[in-house]
Amino acid sequence: MREASLLSPTTSDADADVDVDTVNRHLIEEKQSDPRRDPIRFAAAVDREDADGFSLLDSAEKFITDQKEKPLEEPGEANVDTAQAADSSVGAGIPEYPSKNVNKQIALVSTLAAVGLFLSARLDLSISLKDLSAMALPCEEALSNGKPTVVEFYANWCEVCRELAPDVYKVEQQYKDRVNFVMLNVDNTKWEQELGEFGVEGIPHFAFLDKKGNEEGNVVGRLPRQYFLDNVDALGRGEASVPHARVVGAVFEC
Repeated sequence: MREASLLSPTTSDADADVDVDTVNRHLIEEKQSDPRRDPIRFAAAVDREDADGFSLLDSAEKFITDQKEKPLEEPGEANVDTAQAADSSVGAGIPEYPSKNVNKQIALVSTLAAVGLFLSARLDLSISLKDLSAMALPCEEALSNGKPTVVEFYANWCEVCRELAPDVYKVEQQYKDRVNFVMLNVDNTKWEQELGEFGVEGIPHFAFLDKKGNEEGNVVGRLPRQYFLDNVDALGRGEASVPHARVVGAVFEC
């Protein structure tokens, strides 16, 4: 009788590709899991079948055959799949941030916008009395075209007149389609009659006329821009009067 033993590392060449340790573990598990085995008869049952036709060697041979027939997996495939799954999991949890090109475009647009605002402010501040005079309508034309009119009496040496020029320009650009704007230089003797008619004693002097040329009110000197805007808006809407009809601020005497 052969002495019962587990498979040794001297397994035949045909079984060389099967892990010996794995087979040994399988045999031990078979022994422990089969309740029909009597430990005393286990060694004697190696080469013969028991009453149920069970053979320990048959079980070992079947396990070896199953291991041979099982398709082998390429060593790199499992690693690649695992790496891809890990990359996918990590990538899904990391938010995407703008690229450097996008950041550069945003910075460029912001810079251009800032420059535009700066230049716009500078252009408004650079409006001079000479510019306003060049854009103004001739007095005769303004009094005959059927629109309400704002007449400004000014002088080039008038500090307050220069200070108010940007505000006057903004309001003029807003209402120029509905209201005439006229500039009369008090140093020009041509306008001596108009100076007397409107009672100009200090400048800047703004006279607000309805579409028939009748004066509805006047604002003299340095006053809030809102006063000027309110009166021009009333003229543009065809109101019978202006909200600030007789207002006097800091003036330069003519």
